Parts: sequence; C-alpha cells; structure tokens
Amino acid sequence: MSLPASRQQAGQPNFSEKEFRASLAMFATGVTIVTARTPAGALLGLTANSFNSLSLDPPLVLWSLAQVAGSLPALSAGTHYAINVLAADQKALAERFASRREDRWAGVAFTDGACGAPLISGAAASFECFNRSRYQEGDHVIFVGEVERCSHRKGAAPLLFHGGKFYTEHPL
Repeated sequence: MSLPASRQQAGQPNFSEKEFRASLAMFATGVTIVTARTPAGALLGLTANSFNSLSLDPPLVLWSLAQVAGSLPALSAGTHYAINVLAADQKALAERFASRREDRWAGVAFTDGACGAPLISGAAASFECFNRSRYQEGDHVIFVGEVERCSHRKGAAPLLFHGGKFYTEHPL
C-alpha cells in the first residue's frame, strides 16, 4: 500500500455541515458557564462546552467562542474570566445561560472571584483565569486562560452534554 503524497494543506471536506455537527455531538462533554465583568462592571455569562485542560505547568485551560457572539469584544478585551464547571443539579442554569434571555443573572447565586469574575454557587469546579491569549481559527476564537485560582465541590456529579441533550444521570 502506498501512502499519499505529503500535502501542505487540508483537502476539501467530503461531508456536510449537518453531518459534521452530528458527528461532533457524539463526543460527550462537560458543561461550563464562562463568566466575566465588562470594564463598566456589568455581568457577562455564557454556556460553553468547548472547555479543555491544556497544560499543568503553567496551569492553562482553553475554551472557544463563535466570532459572531455579542460578548466576544468584552471577553477579548477583559483581563480575567472564570470558568464554572456545572454540576448535574445545574441543568437549568446551563439552559438559561445558553439562551438569549435578557437578564440571565436574575436570581443566580454567585460570589465575586479575586479579580471580579463571578463564581457560580454550587458549581462542581471553578477556574479563575487570566486572559492569557486568543487565537482566531475558522469561525471561532480560542481563549487560553492561565489559571490563578481553582476549587472544586468534592463528590459533585457533573452535568454532561451529548447528542444535543443535557444529562444529569450517569449510568455505569
């Protein structure tokens, strides 16, 4: 069997956007709410499942946001944000912060992190991040955060997302 000649760029996809999305949906992920404050102090928050660990030394995490997102300018310009990993009992929060609802923060319990980013009460884990770098790739911006503080709720069951649905129970 002969190997194909080395290429300098990717070939054209042989699948539709719908097929790509359906295939991506087969990867189960955790669910986060990324939070920050604007320079004027307004609260920002959005549901994201594009979170991943990147490095232990230095402690780095990454997540991505669509370039068309209304919160992109504020999140790009800000120095800090928090990533709140949701617990299974926080499904309603995930849905709320994924919506275009006017006041996502009404009635949401949180505390301010050391640099002002909101830390959602009851989260399975939280990461307070310095906004270290951003990379535009395709139709998204990849954010790399340097973790300055983190905490977790021992024994918390995670909220999962798979196949376009949230899952709160995890059968073995």
